[in-house]
Amino acid sequence: MNALGRQILAEIHGCDSNVLNDITSVEKIMVEAALRAGAEVREVAFHKFSPQGVSGVVVISESHLAVHTWPEHGYAAVDVFTCGDSVNPWDACNYIVEQFRAQNFTASETLRGVLVESNLSTEKAAI
Repeated sequence: MNALGRQILAEIHGCDSNVLNDITSVEKIMVEAALRAGAEVREVAFHKFSPQGVSGVVVISESHLAVHTWPEHGYAAVDVFTCGDSVNPWDACNYIVEQFRAQNFTASETLRGVLVESNLSTEKAAI
C-alpha cells in the first residue's frame, strides 16, 4: 500500500502560555518547524485573538502545518500534513512540542490518500 501523504494530529499540553499567546513566537516556531522537516514554505498566515490565542497556517509545497492555541489552558492543537517522501512530519511536530515547552503531548499519524493496487475490472471498480 502507498499513501500520498502523512498527517499528524497533536494534542500538546502544559505549554508555556506566554509562547502560545505571542503571535510572533508561534509564527516563527511553525515556520522553523516546516524548514527543519525539509519542507518548502510557500505562504504564512497567522491571527492573534483577543483577549488571547493564536491560530495560523504555514502552507508548504508538500501540504501544510496548522496551529490553534489556548494560552489560558496551556494547550495547542497542531496539524502537520506532508506529501511525498522528502519531508518528515514528525521532525516538525517534535520541534513544535519542544519550542512550546510542553509538559506532555499525544499525537497520531494517519496515512492520507492511500493507494491500493487493484485487480478489479473497470466495470467492478465503477460500482
